Amino acid sequence: MERERYLFIGDSITEWGRFEDEEGLGNNYVRNIRDHLALEKPNQIPEIINRGIGGNRVTDLVARWQTDVIELAPNQLSISIGINDVWRQIDDSNIDQVMPEQFEELYRDLIKQTNEKLPNTRIILMEPTVIEEQRDSKGNQLLKPYVEIVNKLAKEFRLTIVPTHQAFIDYLSKVPDCPLTIDGVHMSSTGNALMAKTWLDTI
Repeated sequence: MERERYLFIGDSITEWGRFEDEEGLGNNYVRNIRDHLALEKPNQIPEIINRGIGGNRVTDLVARWQTDVIELAPNQLSISIGINDVWRQIDDSNIDQVMPEQFEELYRDLIKQTNEKLPNTRIILMEPTVIEEQRDSKGNQLLKPYVEIVNKLAKEFRLTIVPTHQAFIDYLSKVPDCPLTIDGVHMSSTGNALMAKTWLDTI
């Protein structure tokens, strides 16, 4: 029986350490998911492919979708994007900002393209997580429309939605002792564990 192929694509949160890792996974939520699956079904471990690249926005995914998704033809495709689309608005760079309308248009096109070319691929959308560990930070306020768009697209195309943003906000409301990030965006081990748990609980 041929192994299933799971592909994870996104930004640095997905990438984290994959280029320095012999397995190409990195030290992130993708590895946590793989390790859980390996323990649950040791004889049926899917092939896990990590295609996260630091700094990526939805426009970057568009540029590499053919080679990094379509040509790899995964059985399951998990997409996590949106943090950098918002971060560019906060750092005042005013360079290549991706506003919500463009974000939705490009994201919708990626889903349509995948459905047309890979009709048997299950698409999983992950909400963008958080920007700063204060629920009402400027970053999290700006992030809200993007989270809503991801949920809107999941409903429109009847896709699985992993509520990672909501899971983080719920956790932060408890004023935890363990930080979820190392800098407000990139995951601590606890943040990776929460992302993986939310993904696994949903899937």
